[in-house]
Amino acid sequence: MTYTHTVTVDASFEESVQRTRVALAAQGFGVLTEIDVHATFAEKLGEEAAEEVGGYLILGACNPALARRAILADPDVGALLPCNVVVRRGPSAEATTVQAINPAIMVQLSHAAQIPGVAAEADTRLRAALLAVQGGPAGA
Repeated sequence: MTYTHTVTVDASFEESVQRTRVALAAQGFGVLTEIDVHATFAEKLGEEAAEEVGGYLILGACNPALARRAILADPDVGALLPCNVVVRRGPSAEATTVQAINPAIMVQLSHAAQIPGVAAEADTRLRAALLAVQGGPAGA
């Protein structure tokens, strides 16, 4: 099993970020955190390090209803939340990559009986969001 679901998008980094935000919202996810890896590298390691990584944004996506069910089933599962979604485009890349964590990881790490159902629903929603991102505005 892979730990991410991945699609490539024939769109700019900025457009892919926007598509991702719209697609996540359509599936009931809000973005709780945002880490601009490029900007952080530029600030902490210098512009050369930032340019090596290219555009790289980590969105901490949360579907509150699913998060509630997971935390009530297993309070420790909060260490795995929110669901990270990465939008990245290397300096010489011809497409943008969008990746979401595979929620099945929660099933492997938690023994709570309710977690498989929560993970399956999160997986369905995240995969639908990725498909919408890949399909562009009409599919979002």
